[in-house]
Amino acid sequence: MTDDTRFFPATAMPDPDWWEVLWPQPEQVLARLGVREPMAAVDLCCGDGRFTEVLARMCRRVIAIDIDPGLLALARAKLAAAPAARCEFIQGDARAVAALVGRPVDFVLMANTFHGVPDKVGLAHSVASILQPGGSFAIVNWHRRPREETTVTGAPRGPRTEMRMTPDDVGAVVAPSGLVPVRLIELPPWHYGMVFQRPAATGSADRPDDAPPRRP
Repeated sequence: MTDDTRFFPATAMPDPDWWEVLWPQPEQVLARLGVREPMAAVDLCCGDGRFTEVLARMCRRVIAIDIDPGLLALARAKLAAAPAARCEFIQGDARAVAALVGRPVDFVLMANTFHGVPDKVGLAHSVASILQPGGSFAIVNWHRRPREETTVTGAPRGPRTEMRMTPDDVGAVVAPSGLVPVRLIELPPWHYGMVFQRPAATGSADRPDDAPPRRP
């Protein structure tokens, strides 16, 4: 753990043993969130690359961003050992994502970190600024359940109960950015994914099957 104020609270990378138990099939998670070829994607706060490695196989280009150089090195090592699309690694603060990326992308993933961002509204604005029209911002969060109930390998895991967010909480802080909620999916046993879209030039977002976001 660190007291560096650049690090978001309660977002330290967990031990790989239970993290892999929790996310045994990251490719299915990403597919359900809407990742597909030939997207250009950003893995924001990528950690040790659990999702980055799979994104790089699914997308034509990936930018992996993390403030922790040690975790970024682990992510690089994962990608070096596997054939993948071109992946760029950037050490930097997620709040500076617009400057760090500097060009439009199709998809931004933020997994298990959004709850700790101090200025969530500001971050959502930054992400929106780099999305192509029709591009997506996917947030994976722990459900707002008591921490003692969310056990993995026999111990409570995840952020403190008071830091957890409902989908409505997430929607409220992302809304000022102009991004529109288009998909809400369950990611058992303890998570959900919420996907927001930058409206196309016509001013309307592409809702799958013209359906409203599904509540868990």
